[in-house]
Amino acid sequence: MEKIGHRYVIQYFRLKGLSPTNIKAELDSTLEESAPSFTTVKYWVAEFKRGRTSCEDEHRSGRPSEVAIPEMVKKIHKMVLGDHRLKVRELADMVNISKSAVHRILAENLEMRKLCARWMQRLLTIEHTHTHTHKSKSYKSLNCFPTHLIRQI
Repeated sequence: MEKIGHRYVIQYFRLKGLSPTNIKAELDSTLEESAPSFTTVKYWVAEFKRGRTSCEDEHRSGRPSEVAIPEMVKKIHKMVLGDHRLKVRELADMVNISKSAVHRILAENLEMRKLCARWMQRLLTIEHTHTHTHKSKSYKSLNCFPTHLIRQI
C-alpha cells in the first residue's frame, strides 16, 4: 500500500474515534512490514484533527528561482566591463545576489576568470588579441608608460 493509502486508512480510523496508538496497532496487524511509523500516524492524526481533509501532498514551491537570468548576466557583464578590478563581493552587493551566484555567472555564463586582480575572458577572441597587441606596440613606441595607460592594457 502506498503512503496516500495509509493516510486514507489513518483518516478512517481517526473518524471511528481510535487513538494514534490503536491506529498504529491496527496497521501493524494488517500491513506488518509496510505499515507507517508511529510518528507518521501521529502526524496525520494531528493534521486531520486540525481540519485537513485531503490526503494528497500539498503543493510545494519547488526548486529555487534561477539567478542567472539574461538580464542579471548582462548587468554583471556591464559592471565588469566598466571596472575589471571589481571583487565578487562588491558585485554581489551591487546586484543583491549571493557571492556564489555572482561567481557562477562570471565563470560559467560570461566565461571569465580572475587574472592579476582583473576579470578577463577565459579565451580571448582574435579581435581582442589584435587590440591588446596593437595597444602594447603603440605604448612601447611611445617609450613611456604612464599609469593611466598601464591600466588600459
